[in-house]
Amino acid sequence: MFELVLQVSQQHVEQAGDLLADDLEALSVSVEDADAGSPDEQALFGEPGLPAPGPGWERSTVRALFEDEDTATRAATFILGQPWSSGLHLVSMQTVQDQDWVRLTQSQFDPVPITGDFWIVPSWHQAPASARRVIRLDPGLAFGTGSHPTTRMCLRWIARQGPAAMARQRVLDYGCGSGILGIAAALHGAREVVAVDIDPAAVCATNDNARANDVTLQAGLPTLAEGLHDVVLANILASPLKLLAPLLCGHLAPGGWLVLAGLLDRQVDELAAAYAPLLELQVLDSQDGWSLMGGQRRPAG
Repeated sequence: MFELVLQVSQQHVEQAGDLLADDLEALSVSVEDADAGSPDEQALFGEPGLPAPGPGWERSTVRALFEDEDTATRAATFILGQPWSSGLHLVSMQTVQDQDWVRLTQSQFDPVPITGDFWIVPSWHQAPASARRVIRLDPGLAFGTGSHPTTRMCLRWIARQGPAAMARQRVLDYGCGSGILGIAAALHGAREVVAVDIDPAAVCATNDNARANDVTLQAGLPTLAEGLHDVVLANILASPLKLLAPLLCGHLAPGGWLVLAGLLDRQVDELAAAYAPLLELQVLDSQDGWSLMGGQRRPAG
């Protein structure tokens, strides 16, 4: 393969990327901050719930892969001949050595410890000797591989309940993503697990991952979440969690636990205030600037 590298101004980066991908036979196109690692590096995305600092990087590095040198040369000649090409600069054209891309990608994902005996393990790894419960989960399109602090805190909470407590629980995983929380609940003995998401791809991923881990759950769109549950888990973001407060609390059985993740430490007070009319929340765990909150609905009578 052959790589073409361009430096592109903010106003032309989308135009250049579309041209390379759609008309000039690029196998792939990637964009990164040309000033990354320097004092001029620019944050493109803000924290969850906040607007992006700007519409794009002032200068972008655009990398396009081509089948061969001739195709890359024709693409470079064409794109640098455009009327707006004053915003483009050719950085390099070079051969890319063949690599085992599958093996290279897999090397970036290692087993993730949740507790001493509970691990998330990609399919190409051996489970550690200490692991008594293992979720086999490969990175995919749906959110939730166990590497993010919000997911790990939810998994720790489930593990700390223990099989004796979970065996009596009907669990709802709201916004299931990969299904990792629902699968964890099932592995820890939950008597019934319902996993829902607004994204059909997440529902498919959840069903696939449940089969891969030999657990039974019901996965579907949010309309599947009927009735009351003993545990309601929602790992989303602070803004939707606030909007969903009546719905999530409405699915909580008397004596049941609502466990919420996806919020930054600085968002704890505002989330507690949003749920105060319905449920008293407290911080259950925190890691790397993220918090896990939860509350228990008073038992009936």
